[in-house]
Amino acid sequence: MTIIAVTNQKGGVGKTTTAINLAASLALAGQRVLIVDMDPQANATSGIGAKGTTASGGTVYDALMDADAASHARDFIVPTNTEHLSLVPASRELAGAEIELINVTDRERRLKLLLDALRDDYDSIFIDSPPSLGLLTLNALVAADRVLIPLHCEYFALEGLADLVGTMRRVRAGLNPELDIEGVLLTMSDERTNLGQQVARDVREFFKEKVYETVIPRNVRLAEAPSHGLPVLTYDARSRGAEAYAALAEEFRQRQAS
Repeated sequence: MTIIAVTNQKGGVGKTTTAINLAASLALAGQRVLIVDMDPQANATSGIGAKGTTASGGTVYDALMDADAASHARDFIVPTNTEHLSLVPASRELAGAEIELINVTDRERRLKLLLDALRDDYDSIFIDSPPSLGLLTLNALVAADRVLIPLHCEYFALEGLADLVGTMRRVRAGLNPELDIEGVLLTMSDERTNLGQQVARDVREFFKEKVYETVIPRNVRLAEAPSHGLPVLTYDARSRGAEAYAALAEEFRQRQAS
């Protein structure tokens, strides 16, 4: 069982799209999968068709504020329309957690305590992190076993990547010594552009085998699916985006088995 933080401090790189569609692809293949929405924008919650949904115990905000959340961790989970796929939903109030957690005991470990109590219930847990390196992302990195980094195939996407890697090193040194990179995923790829090809080459040269062979293309269906509250494999299984995430899920399963 693996907990994956889907993280990149830069927004607009396909982070939430990847969390939803990789998780849904694995669930449709029969795995028990949980998405934890740690972004105050709650895009993963709305993109999976659960906008405004609150579990019996509340949202992820309530879980973070509850020192005893681990003892009733299942109370924060809601089902989704995709079989085998569950969700810990988020809401706008999560934005206040960055400030409210400052004086809380073990503030960096609140999410870890919750998810450790759920490990036996799932094959994979995906944390959709906010596009920042604040306390919410820190909770995700401390709770995770691995980090999946979606990377837009543009020059500016490379900026700040060193900061993320540096943050991971500091988390390993003080809070989560087992944390490692699960993989780097090239997203929004357009092979027709020289820049996209150059960025892909540079990333593969630097991260080597950590970079997934699967590349996620630009695809209209990927952009449309969240507005319908559906993973792209449910919205349009024959689209290039759906085929790419199905291939990514297979590559992910192979890596976990090796």
